[in-house]
Amino acid sequence: MDERTSYEAVSSRDARFDGVFFFAVVTTGVYCRPSCPAITPKRANARFYPTAAAAQAAGFRACRRCRPDAVPGSAEWNVRADVVGRAVRLIADGVVDREGVPGLAGRLGYSARQVQRQLTAELGAGPVALARAQRSHTARVLLQTTGLPVTEIAFAAGFASVRQFNDTIRRIYARTPSALRAEAGTGLGGRVRDGARSGIPLRLAHRGPYATAAMFDLLAADAVAGVEEMTGEPGGRTYRRTLRLPYGSGIAAVDEASPGPWLEARVHLTDPRDLTTAVQRLRRLLDLDADPYAVDEALAADPRLAPLVAARPGLRSPGAADPEEAAVRVLVGRERAGELVERYGKRLDAPYGGLTRVFPEPGALAGAVEDPALAALAAALADGRVRLDAGADRDEAERALLALPGVDRPTAALIRIRALGDPDVDPWGTPGSAAWRPWRSYAVRHLDTAAGQLQSTAPSQAPATSRHANSSTSTA
Repeated sequence: MDERTSYEAVSSRDARFDGVFFFAVVTTGVYCRPSCPAITPKRANARFYPTAAAAQAAGFRACRRCRPDAVPGSAEWNVRADVVGRAVRLIADGVVDREGVPGLAGRLGYSARQVQRQLTAELGAGPVALARAQRSHTARVLLQTTGLPVTEIAFAAGFASVRQFNDTIRRIYARTPSALRAEAGTGLGGRVRDGARSGIPLRLAHRGPYATAAMFDLLAADAVAGVEEMTGEPGGRTYRRTLRLPYGSGIAAVDEASPGPWLEARVHLTDPRDLTTAVQRLRRLLDLDADPYAVDEALAADPRLAPLVAARPGLRSPGAADPEEAAVRVLVGRERAGELVERYGKRLDAPYGGLTRVFPEPGALAGAVEDPALAALAAALADGRVRLDAGADRDEAERALLALPGVDRPTAALIRIRALGDPDVDPWGTPGSAAWRPWRSYAVRHLDTAAGQLQSTAPSQAPATSRHANSSTSTA
């Protein structure tokens, strides 16, 4: 977007662009989301940035009214498969906090200098600044929703020291951590809660319409016992699942009913350092960073899809909370996945409702299962021959999957949709689907949902011979 178009979006307070770009006001030293309700600044005083990190690096602090650090992520990173898109997804997953910039660069197959240069050129900030902005948001959530001591929050959010934490919070929010915690009416809940008992409350923001009922129908239909459950009645359901995370395990609960453009959620973590990763994985599972305006506009141009889009505006193409789990589930199906959980899944320290286990790691399946296709997939995931993490190269991952016994093209394509969050995949080669690019995954979801095929395989237009009996577009 050029600056003229950006300023028009700010002037109209257009929420469609929240997270797509940020604007700052030189006379106040504050940066905001485009839909900020404050008085629109004069054009000469406005500056535009592609990321919150770039605005922070330029010396601006976050607006107290619109909380720009809490906006949905840009849908661009779901679409882009280049090194910048992969880097952004990895940073969001917490890789820089855990492995540093060298670890990020190694996963991308580039030098640290190349990654720094490309990110700075496109986003106005390097990997350290992008990770710092994310740490600050995580710290604010923990300060305002848990009773954890400030020192523990500093390290849980990924800061290297308490001093770095204090300096960063003051620079970004213009308050001390203690003042930020005491401030009522901002953040996600406003009052300190006991995170160990009630979980960490979250508002998972999304832009535009969200077809919540369709998403929860899909999650309910495909829930695997022990690691997932759906409680309540339609319209007021709660989806719960266990999470396997870098530092421990977690339990997430997401409510169907919501009073605003977000989904209410709670996470229980054995280690608070996993908060950032847990949130991002929930966002990928629920496809919360999508741009429904762009998707619906493109697909509604096709007469076959126009009535489906009108019936379900904001229908999402779900990803996965655990990409390796998603790959296994696509291959073996729901019932077999439940058997694997019961036999090989790690038990939780204490059951949480119907949740009793975490989905087994690939290494636990590789040498134990008798199914040769599953054993091959698990071994390839365990030793890194197949990479499905947030920064994986999608084309390379598909080639590696197709080299495994028992993985055909529809199966690899379904894994690409769910595990890798690719928005542009048609597993069935539906006639005319080229016109749906770059949103073919969403078109498939519309066709499947309209046909009531929550646990089936292909859109109604696909010939039966193209369907893969063990695959499912609804694996969670």
